[in-house]
Amino acid sequence: MTKQDLINAAASTAGVTKKTAGDVLEAVLSAITKSLQKGDTVTVTGFGTFRVSKRAARTGVNPRNPSQKIKIPAMKLPAFKAGKGLKDAVR
Repeated sequence: MTKQDLINAAASTAGVTKKTAGDVLEAVLSAITKSLQKGDTVTVTGFGTFRVSKRAARTGVNPRNPSQKIKIPAMKLPAFKAGKGLKDAVR
């Protein structure tokens, strides 16, 4: 499902225009992104939790030259953990 498919489904389910559904989706995604940038978690009850995961620095191997070691820096990554309602719906 693409973003446009999601907008179309939300518009038909909620009985609103596609433009309104698109604006609402953009606002929700923007709010989640801003919250994660601040380091906060976003919990949608019954759906799941978005959070920031920290990955430590490590040493890796260059795939083109396996004898060469490279340093991979520490970084923050977005993570999602599915909630019980979503897990049950998929099973």
